[in-house]
Amino acid sequence: MIAIENVSKYYGIYKALDDVSLQIGEGQFFSLLGPSGCGKTTLLRSIAGFDVPTGGEIRIDGVPCTLLPANKRPTNMVFQNYAIFPHLDVGENVAYGLKRLRLSATEERKRVSDALDQVRLSGLDKRKANELSGGQRQRVALARALVMRPKVLLLDEPLSALDKKLREQMQVELRTLQKAVGITFILVTHDQYEALALSDRIAVMFGGRIAQVDTPKEIYQHPRTRKVADFLGGMNFLQAKLLGERTGNVSVEASRFGTINLSKPQGFAAANGHVTVGIRPERLRLLWDDEPAPHQLRGRVENRAYFGEVTYLTIGVDGLEQPLSMVETNNYGADDLPIGAEIRLAYDPDAFVLLAEDEAVSRV
Repeated sequence: MIAIENVSKYYGIYKALDDVSLQIGEGQFFSLLGPSGCGKTTLLRSIAGFDVPTGGEIRIDGVPCTLLPANKRPTNMVFQNYAIFPHLDVGENVAYGLKRLRLSATEERKRVSDALDQVRLSGLDKRKANELSGGQRQRVALARALVMRPKVLLLDEPLSALDKKLREQMQVELRTLQKAVGITFILVTHDQYEALALSDRIAVMFGGRIAQVDTPKEIYQHPRTRKVADFLGGMNFLQAKLLGERTGNVSVEASRFGTINLSKPQGFAAANGHVTVGIRPERLRLLWDDEPAPHQLRGRVENRAYFGEVTYLTIGVDGLEQPLSMVETNNYGADDLPIGAEIRLAYDPDAFVLLAEDEAVSRV
């Protein structure tokens, strides 16, 4: 549905987008994820037609659109602030874009009614804009975009203004809506958990370039670079010595964890015989009493943070430069461990991943 080929965008000497290439399939929920200033909104606006790339090409459903005006593209956009017109009621807001189509009054009413049904706002067409809750305003913005029947819906952080509980509720509704209408959604967000929960595929961006494109599970469990791993949730990083390489695999020596055999990512190269490996906090597990485990090490609790259903622990281990982070459910008393407590940790060697240096970004 979307083909982006070698797209760059310069503002003077500043590169907002640096030779970005990307393919987005029809009917996918696709997220552009990254920190502020990484280029994700510029890329979204370039797809929408609000920004003209300095170089490269954008095609939508096979049609070249790089220089095509926004109103000529089969896309519609939901903005971060929703852009609801305060002087119009809900129905008038949703119908606003239809006026240029010169539909009959009957057809216009039907399309507005159908769009309001899709976002669960039936019967609220006469309500004033200033009488809407945050969640209702977000739904009106979605309905106004969907009523135009675009092939691609572009979403510029549409949930960022909502409180945590409503945001989580709207995430579920947004995914349900995308499945129901069946069109391509492209979401810009800096919230990694939102991207993981909603997306079929994610592109992680830094500095105007794409670092990795993959499914949520693959990008979380097998990040290619240290920067991607660190941005998508917590990660414990360890410097390791390269012992040997063979097709598709490497063997490393990681302090206190011993010899670890790892899958070798395509194009990976070690620097001076040393590599970085990582393991997620949830892949470390507390051992209680005399519980056995084939792979374990000892440490002590340096810090503890209680989050209701889980506790985050910082564990100091002799021989490691940095303490380990881990997360444990509170079923067995992790929330009661005192600072300084001596503990045992279990780990699975298969949980480690081999990471490229941060600057080794992919052009996908």
